[in-house]
Amino acid sequence: MNCGGRFEDMHSMPGNGISAHDASGAIDNTHSTDSGNLADVTLLRRITSPADVKALSPNTLNELCREIRTTLLHYGHIHGGHIGSNLGMVEATVALHRVFDSPHDRIVFDVSHQSYVHKMLTGRAAAYLDTNRFGDVTGFTNPDESDHDQFVLGHTGTSISLACGLAKTRNMEGPDSGIGNVVAVIGDGSLSSGVAFEGLNNAAEQGGNLIIILNDNEMSIAGDFGGMYGTLARLRASGGTAQPNLFNAFGLDYRYVEHGNDVDALVAAFEEVRNIDHPVVVHIHTLKGAGYDGEPTSSATGIHPSSNLSHREPWHSDHCNLSDHEPHEGQCEASHWQNPDSAIGKPDDPRKYYGKMAMAALEPRFASEPGLVVISPATPGSNGITHEFRERAGSHYVDTGITESHAVAFAAGIARAGGTPVVATTASFFQRAYDQFFQEMSLNRSRVTVLDFLGGLSGSDNTHSGAYDVAMFANIPGITMLVPTSADECLADLAWATLPAGADGAPDGPVVIRVPGEAILAAEREPSLLPVTGGRVQVGHPQSTVSTAPASGSKSAAHRVAGVTAQPTNGSDPLAWRINQTGSRVAIAGLGNAYPLAEQVAAALTAEHSMKATVIDPRQCTSLDADALESLRDGHELVVTLEDGQLEGGWGEKVTAYYANHHVSDSSRNPRVLNFGAAKEFTDRVPLGELNERYGLTVEQVTEAITRCF
Repeated sequence: MNCGGRFEDMHSMPGNGISAHDASGAIDNTHSTDSGNLADVTLLRRITSPADVKALSPNTLNELCREIRTTLLHYGHIHGGHIGSNLGMVEATVALHRVFDSPHDRIVFDVSHQSYVHKMLTGRAAAYLDTNRFGDVTGFTNPDESDHDQFVLGHTGTSISLACGLAKTRNMEGPDSGIGNVVAVIGDGSLSSGVAFEGLNNAAEQGGNLIIILNDNEMSIAGDFGGMYGTLARLRASGGTAQPNLFNAFGLDYRYVEHGNDVDALVAAFEEVRNIDHPVVVHIHTLKGAGYDGEPTSSATGIHPSSNLSHREPWHSDHCNLSDHEPHEGQCEASHWQNPDSAIGKPDDPRKYYGKMAMAALEPRFASEPGLVVISPATPGSNGITHEFRERAGSHYVDTGITESHAVAFAAGIARAGGTPVVATTASFFQRAYDQFFQEMSLNRSRVTVLDFLGGLSGSDNTHSGAYDVAMFANIPGITMLVPTSADECLADLAWATLPAGADGAPDGPVVIRVPGEAILAAEREPSLLPVTGGRVQVGHPQSTVSTAPASGSKSAAHRVAGVTAQPTNGSDPLAWRINQTGSRVAIAGLGNAYPLAEQVAAALTAEHSMKATVIDPRQCTSLDADALESLRDGHELVVTLEDGQLEGGWGEKVTAYYANHHVSDSSRNPRVLNFGAAKEFTDRVPLGELNERYGLTVEQVTEAITRCF
């Protein structure tokens, strides 16, 4: 079979910037914009399948590794990506495809952010060599690209369980299954996930051929946390002989390879376990970011003769923050995800901007609130929880590793004991803790505060989309989900959510705060993007009830002008909607990141159609403000909801359902409702602007839909 498979077919149309191929299938990069910078990369250009790796003479494997490393560095500087983990896995991936026969032998990459080298060796090298093709592949394995990719994976800890499933079918069906060796590649912090331990437990009981490659680079995304890492350190120090051995304790065979960036040693180790008749763990010690610095060395593969560094902190890290330092090899947090050089010096993205702000608000409270604890499941730097903050916070900060389920249950325990936990991570990662949100947190009314980053639409890949967070959180009983539309309101929400238990006005259960995204931050930096208010809205507890009076010269209730007091009213409902402009006929409610669009549509209606709309900032999405909805009956024929998340099961449909279920006899007082939001679908690296166009979330599309109603 052609190992390029669907990857080649997907991009065979004219006008897509594909490099030509000669009759043998080798990549012709004569016209590539990379040819000057990658002039010495010649061997990799001839690799079109794992068969080409097997055909190489043994003494050329180091040269292949050097060329791959050069390509990764060039790709990272121009495109960005998960560079550190891939640099550390160059030799291991070459050895895997030298020894095993993919796709007959099934290789499952955990998280799969370390699969770039695998993609290069399975017919997709052009996607890393040619700048015109950098967008051809996603940053994770994907069966739609190649038969060599087993699963779409962007979250962590599941490779062993998935491999167990593949092996189970092979064991049951025998030779007819078409499956040979089953290999799970796990590491880079993934082993700390609870599901990984569940997989290890099952693997030992199931038996049969199953090879688990543990990539131990002494790192997670940030530092590595947990008692198991001490066990791994003792195994490294003893050459794999120390007891107790975590894997032996599960009943698994175990092998250790000290030089995990020595391709010859890895080939020998993998050949020993190929076709093995029982589960085995092959523990390889690698260097994250190996060769990143790119300095000339005597090493054939470009790896510096250095090793990971040790520090006094309770975790392994070298003070390297994602947004503040240059990536390098070793215990470097910044090399986990490298932004392209073109992004250097750019302002912080919303996650870092609002995350740093939130941490700065919490930090002064540590001295007087011993129970206040910030919990991050392994992705602190991405969300503005800097190394410096962690150091100053001391025991007030806990990194639980890549363990979202544990992090939420842990927080519920802190809350039960009277503490004040704040759990912070990315929206799509919180999906992994769904049961804990229901049981430990909500059912138990635990006073947990959740900071939900990257919620809503974004140009993320299909495994990291936050478009489903409102549908998830807002439909769990007992949760209050706040959607602030400014930094000030985000901080006010955080202060309210973390009030001491029993304090006047404190919430009586868990609170999720959807951290503002791109549209909000852009409007804060450029107030003209909020043409109605200019961003000048007082933060507080607003009065939301609309008072009405007949419009001048009109006796029709359908055309009354609604008046509203938009000033904060101390002591009123903190969950009440805020009405920022009084209007008539049309009310536009923009949830969270969609709020600037609400103001922009309102301005367009005024300028182009002399129609002044009521503009509403709902501020939260777990309950409806019935007073506001009822008051809109007078003077409003149309209510428009805007949200940058999944429409089905989301927030806007609840507004529609409210009016449908509270129909009144006077037909003029039953406004029509239009809902705008995202379709129920997975999207993969679609630019945000294109998604907004797809879902009708633009000024032109919303305005046109509104005017069609009149």
